[in-house]
Amino acid sequence: MTSPVRVGAAEVAVARGTAWAPGTCGELAQGELDGTIAMVTCPIDMGSTATVELSDGTGRVQGPANAPKSRQAVTLTLEFLGHRDLDARLTLDSPLPRAKGMASSTADVAAAIGATAAALDTTIDARQQADLALAVEPSDGVMLPGIALFDHRGGRIAQSLGQPPEMRVLALEFSDQVDTEAFNVVDRRAQLRSLASRFREALDLITAGLADGDARLIGQGAMLSSLANQAVLPKPQLTSVLELAEAAGAVGVNVAHSGTVLGLLFAEDGDRIGWAERQAWTRLSDLVAVHDCRVVGGGVTTGDGNAKHGG
Repeated sequence: MTSPVRVGAAEVAVARGTAWAPGTCGELAQGELDGTIAMVTCPIDMGSTATVELSDGTGRVQGPANAPKSRQAVTLTLEFLGHRDLDARLTLDSPLPRAKGMASSTADVAAAIGATAAALDTTIDARQQADLALAVEPSDGVMLPGIALFDHRGGRIAQSLGQPPEMRVLALEFSDQVDTEAFNVVDRRAQLRSLASRFREALDLITAGLADGDARLIGQGAMLSSLANQAVLPKPQLTSVLELAEAAGAVGVNVAHSGTVLGLLFAEDGDRIGWAERQAWTRLSDLVAVHDCRVVGGGVTTGDGNAKHGG
């Protein structure tokens, strides 16, 4: 339901907007590409739902006390759309764990941007959403369609590589956490530069896998990047997860390059996924949760009923 509200000399429609943005299971790959640090996204069908309610006012944005970045995203979006004088109330709903590398903060921010635009009965394209998100913080590229190559700090690279084939991922959540903001402050360019050829190889495999609909090539690329990342942010569980992946017939393993989550990538549904989940609880120490997800195409969806993204 909308109602007219006068802002200055113009009358605008004020509405309640809802949007959903995917989280991730880490990244399929991350590294340096021609001097720029970039990631290959791994969006999943678990994400954040934001609702924004607008009213005439003075530009005050209210919302969860623990989500200042999402509130800032609403403010920036209203300014971008020329409605900085409207008041906004933001609510968020997300099952994504925090500080594990599942893009919980980016999903909140992207959903908040989408919900604000929806409340004004307008849309913002994916690249503009990415720019708004980056104005708040370094961001995953979950707002970009498909699997994307994205410069998560400056947005100089923002390229959709294609839609993923049918793939599942068991996101393995461990007790350790990483302060992503603090991690991103450290200059690791020299370290990543030394691994640039391995990132390029991983990127080529993933790109070929997307073009051919071949989950095994995608898994191979992800595994190569996971192994290279041990020199940057070691995962003590990686060897055990690689052994489990081989036993379960997974196509690969991916990691959160600036987090602690690891993923078992599967090409299709099947009994082996359930077996792998049961084995994970037996074989892996410090495991606190296993999230059985689909790998989906990125992008923010608007409207009610966005609990799952269709890809």
